[in-house]
Amino acid sequence: MTAHTLPQPEYSRNMRLIGHSNQGGKPDGVQVMVHRGYAYIGHMVSQGFSIVDVRDPKNPRDAGFVAAPAGTWNVHLQAHDDLLLVINARDLFADVRFADEKVYYTRSVSETVQGSNARGWSAGVRIFDISTPDKPREISFLSLDGIGVHRIWYVGGRWAYVSALLDGYSDYIFLTLDLADPRNPQIAGRWWLPGMHTAGGETPSWPEGKRYALHHAIISGDTAYASWRDGGLTLLDIKDKNAPQLISHRNWSPPFGGGTHTALPLPDRDLLVVLDEAVLDNQEDGEKLIWLFDIREPANPVSIATFPQPNERDYVSKGAHFGPHNLHENRPGSFVSSTLIFATYQNAGVRAYDISNPYQPKETGALVPAAPTVMMDTRPGRPQIIQSCDVFVDTQGIIYSTDYNGGLSIIEYLG
Repeated sequence: MTAHTLPQPEYSRNMRLIGHSNQGGKPDGVQVMVHRGYAYIGHMVSQGFSIVDVRDPKNPRDAGFVAAPAGTWNVHLQAHDDLLLVINARDLFADVRFADEKVYYTRSVSETVQGSNARGWSAGVRIFDISTPDKPREISFLSLDGIGVHRIWYVGGRWAYVSALLDGYSDYIFLTLDLADPRNPQIAGRWWLPGMHTAGGETPSWPEGKRYALHHAIISGDTAYASWRDGGLTLLDIKDKNAPQLISHRNWSPPFGGGTHTALPLPDRDLLVVLDEAVLDNQEDGEKLIWLFDIREPANPVSIATFPQPNERDYVSKGAHFGPHNLHENRPGSFVSSTLIFATYQNAGVRAYDISNPYQPKETGALVPAAPTVMMDTRPGRPQIIQSCDVFVDTQGIIYSTDYNGGLSIIEYLG
């Protein structure tokens, strides 16, 4: 795709679109990892993952697609060194019971899917050798019972960390995985919020209409910073990978709307960026924010600031989701900064923030991609509006952002 055919962004400030890919005709994207010049993109609808050659970011080229097993989605993945870890889980959005997204976001997933005994999906983690980047070779599969895995944190070495919905639990919990032999991955430890282990006789203590479920954890040192949607934030001590221990638990929902999605530690500054995902259209789930916490005292994380909201137009009435979704996660081998933070804001695109002064985060750049030209999302009544989903920034500062329908936007930051 040459520069003159790039879709015209709706808005930009200190950012410019330099490349775009429709991912080989599968423009639905969730998580994106850029590794050795290739983007690996998990799909929401297309049941598999795509590979895009972005060695020349202005001219991305389709480099392959790996299908998921039937009935299975691969929404999230992680690449490091020669390994690519891909989640397998039941394709929930293909299930008519989740056609109204409120059902997915306002109650335990196990409540909605119980009673489906015929297992028409694959649950677990697939591990690929990507020493040849555009030819992933599956070397092992960790099979799990239940719905499967939602998201992974893996940055090399022996340990991976996943959120998994296993039989006997109300929703996704925290698991540590031992990859000492990547051809034979094993579950090491697990942790969940009290009330989630239904098979163990626990009963939910949380209010009706709330969903307590691990989205994922980011690991720094011996601490896992875990986001539990409406269950808030936990800091877990994972020195003993077989027996994670609670350090602290914070929840600000209510009064705020929940949806805690990502907790990004900035260890050199004792700060933690915590993002609450907007999950319903027209801000029906309330205003969602990106928070800054002071974690000098891990047993007592304190919120000290919120990031400014995009305000160059009325995004609430634009339709679809307005509010934060994902952060660039400072992975080793990507752009790493403890003062410049990148986030996606769904119908308000991609945002950059300067948090040099932690009490006054400032927006320093934005780009709202064009509306998608086709709708991949098969759920009825979804509006044809950009929903910038994930963001990954490479060491050169080039931004890669996915959308559920609109393909991969490749953006230069000019701030």
